[in-house]
Amino acid sequence: MPKTELHARILAHLRAELEAMTKAALATHEEATHEENKAEDKYDTRGLEASYLAHGQSRAAEEAAEAVAQFTALKPRDFGPGEAIALGALVRLDDNSRYFIGPRAGGTEVETDGAMVMVTTPSSPLGRQLVGRRQGDRITLTLGARRSERTITSVA
Repeated sequence: MPKTELHARILAHLRAELEAMTKAALATHEEATHEENKAEDKYDTRGLEASYLAHGQSRAAEEAAEAVAQFTALKPRDFGPGEAIALGALVRLDDNSRYFIGPRAGGTEVETDGAMVMVTTPSSPLGRQLVGRRQGDRITLTLGARRSERTITSVA
């Protein structure tokens, strides 16, 4: 699959998340300001709790909007043989796991060519290990108490 199509799938996934988060934030805000949630006495915290939830959901929607904006601005390009991994690279390891180095939205997964591709950011532990490396380099992954070495098999 061309990287432009992978980029489009990631962006579509992020836009769908943004839409869902925005709807949830608006619904929670409406609930927080609804007349039925006004405090009946000094111990009634329903309205306060709903407003905290509305604030958290609106912040999540803002972060999703930032991710959409940054992925929209990212112009995918192909990486040449021996070129160092950087933002926009699609990396495959020897266990056939695939990672797209994105500006935000780490952990987002999309399917491509029957395999899952996970977005990782340069600031994540995995991203810090990958950025600047090249095809053929080895990295050490630490998952809990387990450590395993992997080889970068391709950078596209």
